Amino acid sequence: MRRPRHDSPDEMPIEEPTEAPKDAPVWIPRADRPSKTSLKKQSHDLQVLGQQVSELPTERFAALDLPENLRDAIVELKRTRSHEGRRRQLQLVGKLMRSVDDEPLREAVAASKLGSAKESLLLHETERWRDALIADDNTLTEFMRLNPNADSQALRNLVRAARRDAQKPLDQRNPRAARELFQQIRPMVAQQLVAVLKPAAQGAAQDE
Repeated sequence: MRRPRHDSPDEMPIEEPTEAPKDAPVWIPRADRPSKTSLKKQSHDLQVLGQQVSELPTERFAALDLPENLRDAIVELKRTRSHEGRRRQLQLVGKLMRSVDDEPLREAVAASKLGSAKESLLLHETERWRDALIADDNTLTEFMRLNPNADSQALRNLVRAARRDAQKPLDQRNPRAARELFQQIRPMVAQQLVAVLKPAAQGAAQDE
């Protein structure tokens, strides 16, 4: 059978484009595909985040909005003790975390670390004041100036007792007075830190 003849290109038949099947796989250019290295890093980062979430205090962890399967997996991670068991469970946690928004989890971890940092700062600052009070009488005057409502007589008695104990040989010391002094000044040192840190935090917020 002879094919019809067309005298010019304009008379050539136009083939209609065919649509790809709906279930056909979508082809992604190689340049747009995540590399094996980036996928491995993402998996590692999610496992690290999962480990950090599992270490959150109980009340913070309970407040997180998590899918039930992810919550159960993290709880199981907390219970697992063997190294190999924890490795496998952590891989599962990281895999499940791919399907959730990880930003709220990172914020919860950061907030917990900030609270720990403040507690650590309070501990060190209280120890610094306690040691200074025991070492120098002038420090008590400065402390009372900053904390006018403090019981100066009670503080003076604790300082004297702690000072007497510090002069004894190591094997004869009883740190009870030093501990009581620490507990006595801790709330006042905390108030001092709040007075210092709050304006600094407000200034940082205004700069953003």
